[in-house]
Amino acid sequence: MTFEAVSYESIPHALVSGIAISILCSAIGLFLVLRKFSLFGDALAHSAFGGVAFGLFIGIYPLWIACGVAILSALGLTTIRQKFDISSDAIVAILLATGLGAGVILVSMSDDLDLHDIEEFLFGSAIINTQSVFEILGLSGGILAILFFTYKKLLYSTFSEEQARAAGIPVDKMSYLLIAMAGVTVIISMQLVGVLLISALFVLPNVSAMLYARSFKQTMFLSMSFAISATVSGIIISYQFDIAQSGCIVLVAAAIFVGSLIVKSAGLVK
Repeated sequence: MTFEAVSYESIPHALVSGIAISILCSAIGLFLVLRKFSLFGDALAHSAFGGVAFGLFIGIYPLWIACGVAILSALGLTTIRQKFDISSDAIVAILLATGLGAGVILVSMSDDLDLHDIEEFLFGSAIINTQSVFEILGLSGGILAILFFTYKKLLYSTFSEEQARAAGIPVDKMSYLLIAMAGVTVIISMQLVGVLLISALFVLPNVSAMLYARSFKQTMFLSMSFAISATVSGIIISYQFDIAQSGCIVLVAAAIFVGSLIVKSAGLVK
């Protein structure tokens, strides 16, 4: 198994795409964390892995297949949860196990499958080409624009579904929209940190920000700052010490969280 470090030539691409992904994961992740769906991003990523394996198996660009699989499976299971009153953690477990199981079977059935491609999707890639950077920027911009225009409705339905319904907000449609945006965000982020580490970008910056901020907007902006700091620092550390980029990003984000806990415990921040 080979883990790639960032090369000097790939640093600009990695930084630009990494910052865009950090902002997007923080924004979408905050809604997921507040809805107690912290591991939903992880479940979507594992579900998408089944799509990646299927795309590689049939010879089609795997990310778009993974995007469709992740969104459709998440929407389908969310509909089942609402109709049959299944808990959120059970939905997460079903998504995670089913996607990973399907991916393992498809990989085992492929005799000529390049394992390096699988490793890139599992652990992230240090090399992001120009076309991928533009795709990441375009999709990130599109999702952030949708989030901007639906911000108030999503926020209202996140904190109080009953009051949101009473106010005429289509709560179910907002939930489906959030899940669809989370699915696309997962696919975009897979290129940077991979399937196995993707939930860190959704959860760690937001939980760290919650220890400081007093409002939703403060939490979101602080979370974005933490995520960008972790990503940029992780990429630079990866280049300096020739170690895996995805692991560096996650460990820096974890260090920010631990540091936040220490600051909070010491009473330096109320």
